[in-house]
Amino acid sequence: MRSYRTFSVALIAVAVSALVGGVFGRSALATEDRVSEQYKLFTAALSAIEGNYIGTVESDRLVYSGITGMLQTLDPHSSFMDPKAYAQMRERQEGRYYGLGVSITVIDGDITVVQLFEGSPAHQTGLRRGDVIARIEGEDTKGWTTEQAVARLKGPKGTQVSIGIRRTGYDDLIPLDVTRDEVQITTVRASFMLDATTGYIQLAEFAENSNQEVGRALDELRAQGMQRLLFDVRTNPGGPLDQAIRIANRFLSRGDLIVYTRGRVANSDQNYRATEDKNFAGPMIVLTNRKSASASEIVAGALQDHDRALIVGETTFGKALVQSVYRVSQGAGLAVTTARYYTPSGRLIQRPWDGSFDEYLTYDLREQDPNRAHAPEDLKLTDGGRKVYSGGGIEPDRHVDGPIDGFSPTLFGRMLYNRQLFDAFSQRFSRQGDTRITVEPNTTRRDLGPGFVVDEAMLAEFRGMLETMKVNIDETAWQQDAGFIKAMVRYEIDFDLFGAAVARHHLSEQDPQLQAALSLFPEAEKLTELGKGAIRQAQR
Repeated sequence: MRSYRTFSVALIAVAVSALVGGVFGRSALATEDRVSEQYKLFTAALSAIEGNYIGTVESDRLVYSGITGMLQTLDPHSSFMDPKAYAQMRERQEGRYYGLGVSITVIDGDITVVQLFEGSPAHQTGLRRGDVIARIEGEDTKGWTTEQAVARLKGPKGTQVSIGIRRTGYDDLIPLDVTRDEVQITTVRASFMLDATTGYIQLAEFAENSNQEVGRALDELRAQGMQRLLFDVRTNPGGPLDQAIRIANRFLSRGDLIVYTRGRVANSDQNYRATEDKNFAGPMIVLTNRKSASASEIVAGALQDHDRALIVGETTFGKALVQSVYRVSQGAGLAVTTARYYTPSGRLIQRPWDGSFDEYLTYDLREQDPNRAHAPEDLKLTDGGRKVYSGGGIEPDRHVDGPIDGFSPTLFGRMLYNRQLFDAFSQRFSRQGDTRITVEPNTTRRDLGPGFVVDEAMLAEFRGMLETMKVNIDETAWQQDAGFIKAMVRYEIDFDLFGAAVARHHLSEQDPQLQAALSLFPEAEKLTELGKGAIRQAQR
């Protein structure tokens, strides 16, 4: 398809300029002659493919793949985003967009809802995870791509889209008219009191409104009597650097170093300090796991280095590379590594990576050794003189395994979780008194109230579903994972029927990692005093 030729050449020209000249600043590569030669080489290869390849050629796909391959020779986190991916990234960073408030994917040829944002138009209308959007504006969507569906679902704010939903337990399609509106993506998914004095905040990711959300949660919890805080950044993949700095500032003293970055690009060498006095000074525990990365590691590392919080859980992922995002052409974008970040004690949290990135990217699938050896040069000290180590994530002060919502299930339990079988089971139930859907279900669907109990009959029903789906049940593992299975059944039903905060509150009562953290608050209180002592020593 030679019609893509002009687009392709324009995109690669901008991409090469941004990558080689504007970002890396390597003088040998940034000369006009060298860039021109590489540009000619790429366009010659593109022309040869377009003119001679036996099959259909889409030049934009070739260019996208070429840029992706170029970035994959650098590090695991530099990446190319086509226009769709770039737009989605910006929506998540901004924390809001206009639409229905669902994420969809194609499963067995069906447009299926896989994520739903609470309070969104879709949520208010009654959509659920697992729903199949079988019709859009009267058209059958079987066989559609996600791009086709998104194009029909999106539209101006205030307009309606008519859809037909296929749902477990309903014999006929459920007709719904959804009004498009602004969708707020919240990053504080849950905040509540664990007991009379202990507050809990779960920060699921970082976006441009995260600091404000954490501030509101702190205010609400203090009003309820919070004196100590459990701050949960487990499975938090990170986000904008400025939000990590602002959130850390809420717990540190004015002038405290939060993080510093070092790179080769102009202005990449920066020291970031707390610019305001902390607005919560009580004892604090930060929960981390092997999927806590990037911005969440900045917060955890700063609080640990200043002896401000006890870190409990697992060693974090170990991503200390700062990506700068560049919009290049035609709505596409590049995330290019331009610096490394270091914690206040001088720790580089970045883990080394192998040539193919395979070992690096599958880190969270491997078991951790809390007693692993360290090189002498990796030793650093916190303000109070505690030992911490560089070169491989934030190591917790107290290691407690719990890769899946605080649990460490067997391979069988992990299979149930990864295949989303708990999610599938939750689709059999409806919220008692929910009037959003007026179509009557068949007799296989049941209503549940907020006080429902996961009893032996419900577990037997879950097991029956697995047998119907021909899942091979390991009897020994079933018994070993009994607590995990029961907790996940409750969590997924709660999540679908009553919301993320209710689900997390109930799960906290069973979460082994969280419960272990609660028992460690005496250590967190001593750490608070150690931090104060270090500050007094520094002021002398």
